[in-house]
Amino acid sequence: MRRLKKRAEFVRVARGSRVGRSAFSLQAGDRDIAEPGIGFTVTKQTGNSPQRNRIRRRLRAAVKACETAFQPSHDYVLVGRREALSIPFDRLVHELGGAIPKVHARKKNDAV
Repeated sequence: MRRLKKRAEFVRVARGSRVGRSAFSLQAGDRDIAEPGIGFTVTKQTGNSPQRNRIRRRLRAAVKACETAFQPSHDYVLVGRREALSIPFDRLVHELGGAIPKVHARKKNDAV
């Protein structure tokens, strides 16, 4: 998977559809590149730097576990929340796996 690094990529994805969960918010947007892209955001409001880094590491591992569920020609941004530190990793992966189809279903419903 491609990594999103530039602010413009994150802003473009933020205009797309989103789905919220207790540990994260998933945003998705179309892209003309075939390989899916992923970006991570964890704000200072969620905790100090070791906590933010741990949230980011857990989200990266969850993305790797759900890698096949991400659709090509889309970019995704995971916005981490404090709950990502406390919930079991299996539940985090399960919630991400369920959020990916919902973010695409929401986009189809918005277009109608």
